Amino acid sequence: MAITAQLVKELREKTGAGMMDCKNALQHTDGDIDAAIDYLREKGIAKAAKKAGRIAAEGLCSVAIEDNEAVIFELNSETDFVAKNEKFVNLIDQVGSTILNSKANSTEEALALTVDGKSLETVLADATATIGEKLSLRRVSRVVKKADQGFGSYKHMGGRIAVLTVLSNDKPEVAKDIAMHVAAQKPLFLDRSQIDQETLAHEKHILSQQALAEGKPAEIVEKMVIGRLNKYLQDICLVDQGFVKDPDQKVSAYLKQNQTSVLSFIRLEVGEGIEKKEEDFAAEVAAQVRK
Repeated sequence: MAITAQLVKELREKTGAGMMDCKNALQHTDGDIDAAIDYLREKGIAKAAKKAGRIAAEGLCSVAIEDNEAVIFELNSETDFVAKNEKFVNLIDQVGSTILNSKANSTEEALALTVDGKSLETVLADATATIGEKLSLRRVSRVVKKADQGFGSYKHMGGRIAVLTVLSNDKPEVAKDIAMHVAAQKPLFLDRSQIDQETLAHEKHILSQQALAEGKPAEIVEKMVIGRLNKYLQDICLVDQGFVKDPDQKVSAYLKQNQTSVLSFIRLEVGEGIEKKEEDFAAEVAAQVRK
């Protein structure tokens, strides 16, 4: 029987399992959706899917590097406690090596990879069932460098923050120093050339309104805005920031001193952009008492 997209969608809605798992289940059961549901339950995938509504905002970020390729990614769990679990840490290593040894360059491509005959999505679902918390692969990026360029990486607090840098030449210590700086100072851009005009115009408008609200004369507002804008740009551009190991020296000066430059950087912090559920334990206990 032909497995249609509509059939896969229906099974996914009923079980919450991933699309590839649903497609495989339907192929295994020749399109029998009830049998496919049983198949997913037997594999533990549908059971894991019951946790799909939970918010996984904890976890770890990691970097895997081999020769001229590197991947940086985030694997989420529901609690920080599970993120310290040996099984979760081992899973991080497995996910990193699996993605690195492939050509996957996105979360979707990574989840479709095969690990011992199973999709990585299924491996995570199995781990969800075993560990007891929703696990979710979130952000995945692959970076390829030239042979004469250098990678640098740094993980803070075991992976709460992970950074990957690429330098114009291979200087491991400098590359790691820059990665540590990025972790600590959180630059948004490499340099000012990366900032689009719309962002600059927006910031200028805000700064102008702030100056006018302070009652400053219109003729000096423009000068104030230029000064404040320069300060803002210094705060968000990597090369303009004070170097974390020597705040009196700019990152650009440190790079020049070491005869190198930063080509790119990626910084991941666990849970960025995820709306975390606020737990009211008192209300939860009260609700349980009333039952």
